[in-house]
Amino acid sequence: MSFLPSKASTALSESCQETSNQKSRTDCVKPESPSEDENFTDDVVGLVQKEIGGDLKSLKKVSGLLEKLTLENKQLEEQVLTVSSSVPLRVSAALSTAEESRVKLESLLEKERVLSNTLQQHLQGAQVWADSIGQVLGQLDTLERHMKYLQCLARIEQLSDSIQQYLMTNSMWDAVGAIDRMASLDMGLRESGCSHLQAFLRETLRFWHKILKDKLASDFEEVLTQFHWPFISPPTQTLSPPANAQELNSQLELLVSQLLSLQTSDDLISEKKEILSRPGQSQTPPLSLPIQIMLLPLSKRFRYHFTGNRQTNNLSKPEWYLTQVLIWMGNSSNFMDEKIQPTLDRARAKVNARVELCRGLLTLAQEKLAHDTPRLLYDDALFCHLVDEVLQFEKELRSTHSYPRAYPGILHILLEETVFQKWLSVERKMAVEKVDTMLSAEGAWSSQYKDITDMDELKAPDCAETFMTLLLVITERYRSLPCPRAQLSFLALQKELVDDFRIRLTQVMKEESRQPLSPRYCAILNAANYISTVLSDWGDNVFFLQLQQAAVSVGEEILGPLGATETGRLASLEESLFEALLALLERLRGDMLGRLLDAVMRDVKEKAQPYCKDRWISLPSQSDQATMSLSSSACPMMLCLRDHLLQLQQMLCLPLFQMFWQGLAERLDNFIYEDLILYNHFNEGGVAQLQYDMTRNLFPLFRHYCKRPENFFKHVKEACIILTLKVGPALLLCDVLKQSEEDEGILNHQQPSPESALNELGVYKLAPSDVQILLKLRSAWLKQ
Repeated sequence: MSFLPSKASTALSESCQETSNQKSRTDCVKPESPSEDENFTDDVVGLVQKEIGGDLKSLKKVSGLLEKLTLENKQLEEQVLTVSSSVPLRVSAALSTAEESRVKLESLLEKERVLSNTLQQHLQGAQVWADSIGQVLGQLDTLERHMKYLQCLARIEQLSDSIQQYLMTNSMWDAVGAIDRMASLDMGLRESGCSHLQAFLRETLRFWHKILKDKLASDFEEVLTQFHWPFISPPTQTLSPPANAQELNSQLELLVSQLLSLQTSDDLISEKKEILSRPGQSQTPPLSLPIQIMLLPLSKRFRYHFTGNRQTNNLSKPEWYLTQVLIWMGNSSNFMDEKIQPTLDRARAKVNARVELCRGLLTLAQEKLAHDTPRLLYDDALFCHLVDEVLQFEKELRSTHSYPRAYPGILHILLEETVFQKWLSVERKMAVEKVDTMLSAEGAWSSQYKDITDMDELKAPDCAETFMTLLLVITERYRSLPCPRAQLSFLALQKELVDDFRIRLTQVMKEESRQPLSPRYCAILNAANYISTVLSDWGDNVFFLQLQQAAVSVGEEILGPLGATETGRLASLEESLFEALLALLERLRGDMLGRLLDAVMRDVKEKAQPYCKDRWISLPSQSDQATMSLSSSACPMMLCLRDHLLQLQQMLCLPLFQMFWQGLAERLDNFIYEDLILYNHFNEGGVAQLQYDMTRNLFPLFRHYCKRPENFFKHVKEACIILTLKVGPALLLCDVLKQSEEDEGILNHQQPSPESALNELGVYKLAPSDVQILLKLRSAWLKQ
């Protein structure tokens, strides 16, 4: 600041001093540190530079700046004085308020202590009264319970007397109503702890219910007898209706209605042998009372014939009692539909008469089957016969008699753990025996439809077709099982049998691998393909798709642990249940096809050796020959190819033969290209002869199987295109390929790419480097 006049310097010094005094007054907490003094000085200098700067003409602003700073200093002092005077007043007011609150709190606590003592004294005084009142209330509660107990007894006695009076006056509907009210009272006491009262009521209900039921049942049986019930033999139309048919129908309807009204009490007092819960089956309601009475004569006949020492009670003849049950169902169906069902409908009973009768008859069959089955577990022949008869019975029950699948038949008897494991073991044993028999049969590897072209598309040998028929029979046997776990167990058995059969095929294949062109080897290949095709079709079948969904939830217990990926694919239907088996069969099929192709190619290569070693560089040109003909050295190779193709077309099924000839064409293409074309040099005549042999002889051999066989010989076809080029185009192509090599890595839009140049000639498979090699094989071009 040495350039400022002395007067301006003096004014600035005073301004800085005022600012310093203001800073010291406002900073009342702690003195400034040296660093703060330096910062303050810097601020002052910065302020002067900002307001005045280095211009001498700006010094007139000093007086105004001084006045401004003085005013600001005065305002800050007033604010500090105001704050310092108001803070003590607020603190004092807060302390006064807190003191008042403390006094009030102590007063309230004192009142609370006084009130608590008073209340405690009052409670102690009232406890005596409470104890006294509690004893009285307890006595009143006991008296009330005794009164209700006596009222229940009186109600029971009243109902009992009413029923007795109604029965004496033959007022059956009134008696039925009283029985129903007594049953309602019994259900109301179900949660009660009065066991003696419950027992007394139940005994009373049972007593009167039996009397009333016996009377109604007797009348009902008399009416049924006049309708010729039960129908032991098929009803005939020659029987004339009874003269009092209208009266009988009225009595039938009345008795059915009254018996239905007794249903509630009958369910309460009857000792029901409820059907045990079976896997996949739900609990079924009890039979209606009229149907129970109608079943009594049939039940007596069933037990007479199929229990004890009767000749008809034969363990080896389960079809006798099963067939008898089906006969009774068939004989009674018309009567149930025409007589009983309308009566039930008018009584508003939601019951199907025919289904109810079937349920009752099935109970007889279930009891008999459950009794006989354990006795047959040690005789495989009798057990198998029993299973066959049960499955046939179940099938006829569901189809002929339209028995609902919501109700259990008799299959659940076979799903008990011991019986079911026996069933699985017998199925496995018999299946393995049948496989052994079919593989050792004389015509095991020949097709039974070989002389019928339309039916022999897959050319499956007899052993493979019989095996898949066996699996299909097993599927039909367990398809109707009510439990998905049981179905999955059979599925696991089927997969085990398929894998065993695949291993057997592999063993026989290894024995025949020395002669892969033999009919038996091809039959094994057809068998593997046939089984794979059938399993693929099964994977899309609705039944197996449903099993697949069941396998996702419960399959690990039966099919073994499933990984998260496999479970996800099964759940999303991306894979089938047979995916692992299909992969193994595909591997076997691929291995056998590879062996077959190797054998054919060995024979073809052997016959092609003279052809590959021809003097291609010295053959006469096409203009020197009258007509072109197949090279004499190629005839053995062509004949060999033709014979093998014809032979294998007869022995392999169409899908396998297509895979075979396409694989053969690919291998043959590589062989001719590598062992013949790249191995030799060609003159114009040699190239013409090669093209003639390929396009007019080799390719047509495969034209029987596709329209454009040359597409399967891309190496040979494109090599012929390159070799048959005229000199000019060939040299131009050489220049393009050489230029492309020299300009490699340099982008040149004017120069065509070698790929586009080759594509214009129809060459797509061969790389530019391969084309360069081919161009060097023409003797005429080598001289250029």
